Order: sequence, then C-alpha cells, then structure tokens
Amino acid sequence: MSVYFITGISGYIGSMLVKYLLENDLGCEIIAPVRNIQKAEKRLTDIGIPAKRKLPYPQNRLRLFQEDLCFDDFPECMYGKTGHVDYIIHCASATSSLQMITQPVEVTKSIVDATKNCLELARRLTIKSMVYLSSMEVYGKGDCSDGHRTSEEEAGDGGVDLLSVRSCYPLGKRMAENLCYSYFQEYGVPVKIARLAQTFGRDVPPSDNRVFSQFAHAVQAGEDIVLHTEGNSMGNYCGIDDAVSGILTILEKGENGEAYNVVNEENTMTIRQMAQLTASQVAGGRIGIRFEIPADNHYGYAADTGLKLSGEKLIRLGWKPEENLTDMYQDLLRHMKSATCTGYL
Repeated sequence: MSVYFITGISGYIGSMLVKYLLENDLGCEIIAPVRNIQKAEKRLTDIGIPAKRKLPYPQNRLRLFQEDLCFDDFPECMYGKTGHVDYIIHCASATSSLQMITQPVEVTKSIVDATKNCLELARRLTIKSMVYLSSMEVYGKGDCSDGHRTSEEEAGDGGVDLLSVRSCYPLGKRMAENLCYSYFQEYGVPVKIARLAQTFGRDVPPSDNRVFSQFAHAVQAGEDIVLHTEGNSMGNYCGIDDAVSGILTILEKGENGEAYNVVNEENTMTIRQMAQLTASQVAGGRIGIRFEIPADNHYGYAADTGLKLSGEKLIRLGWKPEENLTDMYQDLLRHMKSATCTGYL
C-alpha cells in the first residue's frame, strides 16, 4: 500500500487530490496534517467524502493530524502504519489576496517554513517522489505582445516588484522553489515543482472569492459582472480535474529538480475577455458587465500581467488537458446550485 503525505487538504486542490485518490481506490493510505481537523472534515464532507467516523473505506485509509506545518518537526506517528512515506504532495499555502496585503510577513514565513519542513521530511525518509505546488505568479508580469508563451526556463527573468507588499506571495513561492531545487542538488530529494495556472471547476469552496467565483455568483444571481480593474491582465486557467491529473503525472513521470506549468493553453485570455465569455456564453447574454474601479488597490489584486503560459513540457509527459472555460463554469455553477440546495452556501 502506497503512503501519501498531503498537505493543504482543507483547501481546494489538496481536498480534490484526496477525493481522487480515495474514489479511484488506488490502494493507498493518506496522511494529512491540518491546522483544524473540524474544518478539514467539513471540507471533505462537502465534496462527498464523509467525515472519518462515517468513511466507507477502511479506517486507516485517511488519517488527519492536527499539526502546524511551520513547526520545525513532524511527529513520527504521522509517518504511516509502516513508518514510511512514499509520496509527498505539498499543497498548503496562503491564497487570500487580502491576507497578502495585510499580513505579508506571515504569508512569506508560512510559504517558506512549511516548504522547508516538508523537504526535511522528504530528506529524512526514503520517498519515491515529491511535488511542490507553486504558482504562475513566480513569472511576474510577463510579455505576450508577440504571441509568446512562457516556458518553465524563463522564471529566472524576474519581473516581480521587490518593493510591493503584494509580492510576498510570488517571492515566497520563488524562494520555496529554490529550496526545492537546493534540497534536490544537495541531498538528492526527488522533488518536482508544479506551477499552477488558476484552477477551478466543480467543488470550489463556498468561501472562495477569487475573480472566477465572483463571476459565477453574478451568473447565479442574474446580476451584472462588476470589474474592479480594467480587466487587462492576462489570465491562465486549468480545470480542477485536469490539474489533479497534471499533478499526479508530475509526481509519477516528472524529472527531479524540474518545474512544470499546469495550464490548458486554450483557456488563456484577459480578465475582461473572461467576463465577456461568462456574460455571453455561460449566462446566455442575460447579464452585462460594469466597471467600478477604486482609487486604491484595497482588494489586493496582483499587478496586470501579459503572461501566457506554455503547457508543452507537461504535455510531453503524456498529460492532456480536456476542460475548457465554459465547461469549468458550468461545473462550478452546478456545484453552487447543489450546495445552495443542501445549505452549504
């Protein structure tokens, strides 16, 4: 039985990885450190994985531990029934833009410290593979004026403002990536990096307030989409099922010390273009678009980017994305409707 150590299962991608592994009966044990067990159990219940006491799976298939990843060590009791871990997937990270501009020190420390501790665990144990979930924000602003798509080798070009409080997130992710590479080079830790595009679709948490969720709520309510910027920033997107399969492809087939973009190139467009697609195709033209742009950036939005990610490197491993933006919105709206009926929203 393979043992997976997965962080961040209270969040979107971590919980969906757990759901995939359990529903596909891959004969695995999952160890999940969480800050709040009740919150994690509620998230799993909301996506159709009953709380531990109700699991139809053997009781040892999913084990939750209340543990702060920023502490310097993990208790040995977390290492599985056989005292080892085969795979580590480190998903835990701050994702709130508001937190990034109000608590930048805490955001930076949580990204770097938690990643370092997961790498120390991987170093201490004999694991087969580890994936660190990074972000497309490590590339900075990017420039697609000539149609150029950014490959993984171009992250070293910079483009992140060092003197911006919002940069705590991309710079923290860049430092965490460098830690991954350093642990690979110095200690031989078999770690890979997944640079995710913005990911959504079914089972998005009700608390999510990112742009795509705001657009979906507008469709559900039959109200105009309200943009708080000009909408000129380029967006790169990936459906949740494609993202999960991409992460597991990297875990199984990726090269140690390498980074891979996880993106569906067909889902690349500006925020304004996505608003137009949502209003016309998803809402069937029943809603419009309005602009209400504040004088300051109190919403914490990242600076406009011209970034278009290339997905070619991951595709060469055999991965193939299948979900387009319309499919992703329809899945999200079906989930929102179901969640409203069951009292989750």
